[in-house]
Amino acid sequence: MWETLRNAWKVEELRKKMIYTFLMLLLFRLLGVIPVAGINAAVVQEVAGRYDMLGLVNMMTGNAFSQMTIMAMGITPYINSSIIMQLLTVAIPALERMAKEDGDEGKQKINRITRYVTVILAALQAIGIIAGLQRSGNVLYPAYNNFFGYLTIGVIMAGGTALAMWIGERITKNGIGNGVSLLIFAGIISNLFNGIVLALTDTLGITSYGSNVWQLLTIVISALIVIVLVTFVDMGERRIPVQYAKRVVNRKVYGGQSTHIPLKVLSVGVLPLIFAYSFLSFPGTILAMFGTSSKAYQWWENNMSSTSWLYMIVCALLIIVFSYFYTSITFNPREIAENVQKQGGNVRGLRPGKNTVDYLQRSSNRLTLFAALFLAVLATVPNLLFAWFGVRLPFAASSILISVSVAIETVRQLEAQLVMRHYKGFL
Repeated sequence: MWETLRNAWKVEELRKKMIYTFLMLLLFRLLGVIPVAGINAAVVQEVAGRYDMLGLVNMMTGNAFSQMTIMAMGITPYINSSIIMQLLTVAIPALERMAKEDGDEGKQKINRITRYVTVILAALQAIGIIAGLQRSGNVLYPAYNNFFGYLTIGVIMAGGTALAMWIGERITKNGIGNGVSLLIFAGIISNLFNGIVLALTDTLGITSYGSNVWQLLTIVISALIVIVLVTFVDMGERRIPVQYAKRVVNRKVYGGQSTHIPLKVLSVGVLPLIFAYSFLSFPGTILAMFGTSSKAYQWWENNMSSTSWLYMIVCALLIIVFSYFYTSITFNPREIAENVQKQGGNVRGLRPGKNTVDYLQRSSNRLTLFAALFLAVLATVPNLLFAWFGVRLPFAASSILISVSVAIETVRQLEAQLVMRHYKGFL
């Protein structure tokens, strides 16, 4: 691996991309320590901890939310707006035509609308959260407890989200890997040290949770098992054999070879998890706008906490639904079957046309079902360990899944560019 890194570093283009990606991630983390004016961060931490709210946002922003920095909202509003736009694209015919008929230009229009929705949603979420926290714990300084104070804070946090979105797009375009995924990855990894310290303090009995050596071993073993399973499943694929017929053109024979169509076992990636968590955090944000002392908000906190059975069931169902939804908009068996047929190929043992489309759809449905159940089980493992054995994992299984998946995908992209330059890759 170190030899491959050295080889990548020798390629000037890859070296520039790696440096660019690192500097942009460093900029993102540095911006995450600039506080928002008018907010008492210590009170925010106390109130948010008391109500156990917005843990996903805090995890994805690397504790920027609990510290109330300009990156407190992070990239979460962009994820929520992407969900909204994908749902609207399916529901509204005009947006569907824009996405399909106009090609790249249509996609650019959809992306532009998504950016606008992101900024608006970030401002509304920021104002709603601060309003709810203010009613519960007076998190604002007196000079900012007015309309213009709320508006200023909302604009600042929305600007931070817009800046994070811009950084992610720059990384995708000029760096290595997917920019948005890498920002989430950076936020999760930044909690690594805090998680290790938390596990050690629990073991030593310093904190109120007080665990023992066996619980620490349970944490380590669970983390290793999850990492191995995620890596194994993420790299798995279903290979559908395809045979191409021979063609004679100008006395030359073309085709006749056998190949395969690779279908990834975990083709949905981490998006169903992110979508489900973001979807579940949204009602809490809306209810917080009416005050954290309201009955509706209290019911949500009591019945939809991360360790409640209702939360785990709803989260698992949402993961399954989003897995099928994401597959339906990203995988088109009819288009794949038509491309294979145009190139003179066919799936072994099947006639071109409807039989091939049905077979591809059936294979995709089975893989999606396995991926959805795998993600649903993975998401509930930390909560079950805490509910049954009192073991508090310092990292959620979703965090490990996101970190491992993003790391593997980034390595694959780097490997692909290395292969193009005749270097031996990682895998």
